[in-house]
Amino acid sequence: MAVLTKLSKRLNGEEGQDIAEYAVMLAVILAVVVGTIRLIGSNANNVFSSVASTIQ
Repeated sequence: MAVLTKLSKRLNGEEGQDIAEYAVMLAVILAVVVGTIRLIGSNANNVFSSVASTIQ
């Protein structure tokens, strides 16, 4: 019975839809993380440059 259920899910594409949803969520999360890192990186660069010019 379990084999028929798994086969039915594969034929109906329900499992593939779940994978696509996870892929979309992963892409959104990665976009947010990359954007945050770029923002923090540029701000950190400005802070280090300001400190370096103050020390000199």
